[in-house]
Amino acid sequence: MYTKQDILDYVEEQNVNFIRLAFFDVFGKQKNVSILPQMLKRAFEEGISFDASAIDGFHQDVRSDLFLIPCPNTMSILPWRSLDGSVLRMYCDIQHPNGSPFQLDGRYLLKKEMEMVNEEGYQLEIGSEFEFYLFLADDNGKNSYVPLDDAGYMDIAPEDGGEDVRKNICLTLEEMGILPEASHHEEGPGQNEIDFLHANPVQSADDASTFKWVVKTAAKANGLVADFSPKPLKDKSGNGMHINMSIKKKDGSEDVTMPFMAGILRRLKEITLFLNPTAESYARLGSFKAPGYVSWAYENRSQAIRIPASHSEGRRIELRSPDCGANPYVAYLLLIEAGLEGVRENLVPRPAMDCNLFEADAEILLQLDHLPHDIQQARDMAKKSAFVKRVLPAEIIQAYMDRQK
Repeated sequence: MYTKQDILDYVEEQNVNFIRLAFFDVFGKQKNVSILPQMLKRAFEEGISFDASAIDGFHQDVRSDLFLIPCPNTMSILPWRSLDGSVLRMYCDIQHPNGSPFQLDGRYLLKKEMEMVNEEGYQLEIGSEFEFYLFLADDNGKNSYVPLDDAGYMDIAPEDGGEDVRKNICLTLEEMGILPEASHHEEGPGQNEIDFLHANPVQSADDASTFKWVVKTAAKANGLVADFSPKPLKDKSGNGMHINMSIKKKDGSEDVTMPFMAGILRRLKEITLFLNPTAESYARLGSFKAPGYVSWAYENRSQAIRIPASHSEGRRIELRSPDCGANPYVAYLLLIEAGLEGVRENLVPRPAMDCNLFEADAEILLQLDHLPHDIQQARDMAKKSAFVKRVLPAEIIQAYMDRQK
C-alpha cells in the first residue's frame, strides 16, 4: 500500500523517466496520459487535466475539462520499459474542476459500492479467469487469424506453442505485483487461459485491466496478436471471462452464498448487455461450454453459475456467461449489487440443474429462462430494467445502447 510520499521518494531516488496516469472509458478501454517526474507532485495535489469530450461515453461536450488524480497504491513499474529508465503506471480517480468525483467513472462507482459493502459488514472477493487466442501476426503486424498452434486443453509443449508466452506473461505480472493462480492451454487452437486469485473487487478489476494490457504487449513482442474477442474463430471455443465470487459476513454469523447467487440469477438477463457487450458476444453463448440459460449447479460447466468443488474453507460461485469485452468495473458493480439484493431479500435459488444442458431434452430447457439471443434483445432487457437504472447512471446505460459493435 504505497503512499503519495512513497511514490515521490521513489521517483526522486530511482531512474524514472515517465509516469503514466491511466483511466478507463465507460466500456473499460484503458486510456493514459504520460507526465514527467517533475509534474508528479502537481498531479497528486491538483490533478492533470484532459478533454472528456474525446472519451467514449463521458458526455462532457460543454464542460469538458476533467482531472486525473493518481492513486498511489496502484503504482506499478512497467518491466518492458526499463532499459532507458523506469516508467511507472498509476490508475487514477477522475474529478471535476471543483474536486467532486466524476460519476461516469466505473472505477469510482465500484469503489463507492465497496464502501457500502464494508459498512454492511460483508467481506467480498472476486477472482477472474481470462481466455484469449494467440494468432500469428501478418506482414503488417495485424491479426492473421492463423492460430499459433493446434494444441488442445492442457496440452504441453511442443504441441502447446504458447507455453513460453504464458510464462513471460506470468513473470511480467509478478514483477508488477500481480500473482496469477494458474495458466494453461485451453480447448481452442492457440487458445490460452490465465486465472487469478481472489482479491478485493477494485483490485481485482485493476488487475484484470493490467492483465489484458500485459498479454497484448507480450504477444506483440513475440510477433503474435492476442485476441480477447468473444468468438474469433467461428467453429471453435469462444473466449470467456469467468468471474469467481465469494462473500461472507465478517462476523461469521451466517452463510449468504446461496441468496447472493439467487440475486445474481434473478438479474442476469437484465445485466447481460454489460457482461456481454458486443454483437459478437452472442455467437459465443450457448455453445462450447458457454452457457445459454439462467441456471446453476454444483461443479457443472454447462450452467450459467457453478459452485466449484474446493478443499479450502468457504464457498465461491463461478459465473460463466461474461466475456472479456466486459468492463470489469461495471460488471463487478452490477453483480455485487444484484447479489446483495438477493441477500437483503433472503432469496432462495431454484433447484440445481444436475444435467448437461448442452444435451438436455427440450422439456427440461423449456423450464429455464434463456439468456438474450442477440445484442438487441440484451439492450431491450437492460432498457426495461429498473434494477439497471438504479445502479448505473443514465449516461452509461445510453452509451451501451448506442455502441456500434
